[in-house]
Amino acid sequence: MGGHLVTVATCSLNQWVLDWEGNLQRIVESIHLAKKAGARLRVGPELEICGYSSLDHFHELDVYTHSLEMLRKLLEDESCHDILIDVGLPILHRNIRYNARAILLNGKILLIRPKMWLANDGNYREMRHFTPWMRPRETELFHLPKILQEIQGETHVLFGDAVISTPETAFGAETCEELFTPKAPHIDMALDGVEIITNSSGSHFTLQKLDVRLKLIMEATRKSGGVYLYANQQGCDGERLYFDGCAMIIVNGDIVAQGSQFSLNDVEVVTATVDLEEVRAYRSSISRGLQAATSNAKYQRIQTSFELSPEDEDTDIWKKPTLPRPPRYHSVEEEIALCGGCYLWDYLRRSGTAGYLVPLSGGIDSCATATLVFSMCRIVIQAIQDGNQQVIEDVKRICKYGKEGELPKTPQELCNQVFTTIYMGMSKQSSAETRGRAKELSDAIGSYHVNLDIDEAYEAQKKLIVQTTGFDPKFKVHGGTVQENLTLQCLQARIRMVTAYEFGQILPTARGRPGGGSLLVLGSANVGESLRGYLTKYDCSSADINPIGSIDKADLKRFIAWAEKEFDLPCLHGFLTAIPTAELEPITQEYVQSDEADMGMTYAELTVFGRLRKLNKLGPYAMFQRLVHDWSADREKVEGDEAPFYTPRQVAEKVKRFFHFYAINRHKMTTLTPALHCNDYSPDDNRFDLRPFLYPPFWKSWSFKRIDMELEKIEKKRENRAGKGKEAA
Repeated sequence: MGGHLVTVATCSLNQWVLDWEGNLQRIVESIHLAKKAGARLRVGPELEICGYSSLDHFHELDVYTHSLEMLRKLLEDESCHDILIDVGLPILHRNIRYNARAILLNGKILLIRPKMWLANDGNYREMRHFTPWMRPRETELFHLPKILQEIQGETHVLFGDAVISTPETAFGAETCEELFTPKAPHIDMALDGVEIITNSSGSHFTLQKLDVRLKLIMEATRKSGGVYLYANQQGCDGERLYFDGCAMIIVNGDIVAQGSQFSLNDVEVVTATVDLEEVRAYRSSISRGLQAATSNAKYQRIQTSFELSPEDEDTDIWKKPTLPRPPRYHSVEEEIALCGGCYLWDYLRRSGTAGYLVPLSGGIDSCATATLVFSMCRIVIQAIQDGNQQVIEDVKRICKYGKEGELPKTPQELCNQVFTTIYMGMSKQSSAETRGRAKELSDAIGSYHVNLDIDEAYEAQKKLIVQTTGFDPKFKVHGGTVQENLTLQCLQARIRMVTAYEFGQILPTARGRPGGGSLLVLGSANVGESLRGYLTKYDCSSADINPIGSIDKADLKRFIAWAEKEFDLPCLHGFLTAIPTAELEPITQEYVQSDEADMGMTYAELTVFGRLRKLNKLGPYAMFQRLVHDWSADREKVEGDEAPFYTPRQVAEKVKRFFHFYAINRHKMTTLTPALHCNDYSPDDNRFDLRPFLYPPFWKSWSFKRIDMELEKIEKKRENRAGKGKEAA
């Protein structure tokens, strides 16, 4: 029969694609920590041996060969015996590539369980690399390669959809996306008496996604009862995604253990002691029993004599079930600060560069990027104080200014070592206010600051046009045409990009850093500006990485307002109250350039357009049909309704303007700087939002003509209603 108190472990690992030995070391460390906590079952993240984001490397045979070589090392390691191990890796079976899990015990493979429902939406491309196992509850034999035959003592192991039976219970596995499907495998497993479900995930972060994930995991056992172990990747594993960990253990719909969502710990193990009798009591309802008794979904059980709960542990009165606890969430502002900070540290330490450089404009976007780097420094200093040895080693390697081996003691000290801010002004376009705000922010966060003007470079480039063509272009405020105005604005913007990279290459050497090195340039174009195309191709939006590229203006403002208080940075208040401006045109008494005026729409409207286009999958005509109601000037104002009030014609003009500029500027997305993925309406052309970049003119399109037809009907109806109202009066 066995006992009924079982200690189980799940984990979050900061794996790195193709870091074979490093990944294995972190897996082994997690197993050691699980055993130290008394756990008898350990589950790890999806594809943890090779790293989840290996992408098209999954087409290479090396990935499968090296994965099996690492698996052999794990099987040979006797320090990892006496615990059931659920480990993720890619498997090549009968010339078919599978995303799989290997269930191990004492140097032997019990089962290879392939993933059945592959993630293939948004950033996920699993169907590009793998084939799903399409035979539920069926198994066949997997022919082991020679390097594993020697250890296994056999030539074959079971491959397919089965469960593991121990003397006291049974456990089964589902993988990431399978949890999110309407008929998830855990439903049939629970009806067939499986009491413990493991889930190996590679689930990336988006703002407030944890709430959805938690509800799904809790619901998985709230209906069916059981113990659910959720493992996840954590950190940047080589892509633009941040995997937000949060390993957890749930019993009958209640959380009993929850790991951190954001952390610099490369290995985090979460354990809990669960009472199997509680699962059996929870499943005692008559309706559940009838469904289980009549279910045809029967799983093959692989028998093992290994006990998850030896009977003698039931007499250990110091051992007791872990109590339920409320779920832990972060606010949007905290998520931006923690996700951005952790991602930037992973990217920096793994890139081998000397630090970051941000062109500071004095506006809120570059301010937000700089504040995220400061958030990174705060997180790193806290990790040093907590004794995180990996972080301490990384800081010693990266920070080479000052006394050798001396660790920075404050975020500002670290910031000065790894972060450069540069203000690139123009004497006629740049205001004293933006220059001052940039300097104030640099002083507050401790960055190494460069303050310069690019007038000479600008005039030299402009002179090329005059000398070559005899034509002297002028700004709009000086009587120039639209094309002249754009040419001169873009010229400044592109000079700033070249200057940023120039200083990024030489500053570590100029500052006397041993070994020199270079700085990674960070971009600061927010998601709305990218979507609208309100940026110059190859200006300072072109960078090595953009931490705010999928965050909208409203969330950035919320983050800065939060950071003003939480980070004790009163200088941030000036950025919140300033009018967003590119400062690419001369300032006069009558004219100061404004972003929203230039765009012909507000940032709030851009967010609505972005969400409806991507999340609601609306084209121009359908978007007009939606917004003519949502933004109707005739609607009744209710509490919480912050939408604008527009006539149908104004709505039509707004929608047309958005899609016109979206279409003519879509080519800019093809060279968009890789952005940390935070929102599900990002226009990232390279991974997430795949669209053409050469469109027919929208103003002549059938979609716009249909808007005009619909608008005519609506306006006639409004006129008729207004006429009837006058008659009644």
